[in-house]
Amino acid sequence: MSLTRVESSARTALPEITGDLRRLVELETPSDDKELLTAGLAAVEAWTHHRLGPPDESRRYDGGPHGDMLELLYRGTSPAVVLVLCHYDTVWPAGTLAEWPFRVSGDGRATGPGVFDMKCGLVQAVWALRLLRELHLPRPSVRLFLNGDEEIGSPASRPHIERLSEDATATLVCEASAGPEGALKTSRKGVGLFEVTVEGVEAHAGLDPYRGASAVHALAELVTLVADLGSRERGTTVNVGVIGGGTGRNVVAGRASCGIDVRIPDPAEAARVDSALTSLAPSDPRVRASVTGGWNRPPMVPTPASRLLFKQAHAAAEELGWSLRETAVGGASDGNFVSALGRPVLDGLGAVGDGAHARHEHVLLDHIPPRTALLAGLLMAGAG
Repeated sequence: MSLTRVESSARTALPEITGDLRRLVELETPSDDKELLTAGLAAVEAWTHHRLGPPDESRRYDGGPHGDMLELLYRGTSPAVVLVLCHYDTVWPAGTLAEWPFRVSGDGRATGPGVFDMKCGLVQAVWALRLLRELHLPRPSVRLFLNGDEEIGSPASRPHIERLSEDATATLVCEASAGPEGALKTSRKGVGLFEVTVEGVEAHAGLDPYRGASAVHALAELVTLVADLGSRERGTTVNVGVIGGGTGRNVVAGRASCGIDVRIPDPAEAARVDSALTSLAPSDPRVRASVTGGWNRPPMVPTPASRLLFKQAHAAAEELGWSLRETAVGGASDGNFVSALGRPVLDGLGAVGDGAHARHEHVLLDHIPPRTALLAGLLMAGAG
């Protein structure tokens, strides 16, 4: 009945937890604003000290032009170490809060920029550890890693995540859950970000049309080939999301480009897509195409160790009186990096709600106590 005690304590503390959620949402931390990220991380660090006391170890890592990272270690009752991943950056630009402030509606929905993705998950992680300590329950040493560049692919934080997960008995990712039932994410697609650039021959469209070789026309031809790389049967999606080129209606375009997003469920698909992209060639020999970019995150494919983590989560949910589902999603997270190394990882342990990266972003406050208890249960299991 330990987890029911955690849930009961979390429900009693829900007004405080909601206040903490407001506090974090009202820290604007857009991924592209170093100054706000620095101030935001300092405020988050002060808040964790308020809720958990000073950590046993603390290390800050320079993110360069991106948000810095913070590693906080809280020693437990066992020698085991569990890595908890949270990001504090959001997709919302500075100034969003002024037009879309944190609010709680009468039906128990909390809304605001970043509330679902993923500041509620960060709040739940801290409170899960706090309640385990207050209730004197077994727990591992918890290494809490706060990432400031997740929304842009974790370019600075990836090597730290891979290193810190090496000696962890489990990595728990507090990204938001999936769907109205709060399913955990046991599979995620890998992400490739590419750009195709076409160089043609400029000419006057009326006076000398056949001397030119249009980069725009050639790119239109290639876009069809790129889109055809998507495969429902394989679960691979290809989206040409940005396109541009040319200088005027009456000019045969000398240059054009497009941005491509590729999602793959299987690592083997990366080789197929790579081969096809590097083989792109316009039918007009005067036009040249080049491809830049690469794979941002590998797929998150369940390993036997990760399957065991989900079984532990399922058992914890049953103890709390509800049934837990798992799902596969197209979005990626920092859990992808850990999974690709064959290490145990479980994702989607954060908020229940909806609207990541959208104006209807919200969390359901009534789900916070059971989700906090669920995370506490996984930490207890990680204590051995």
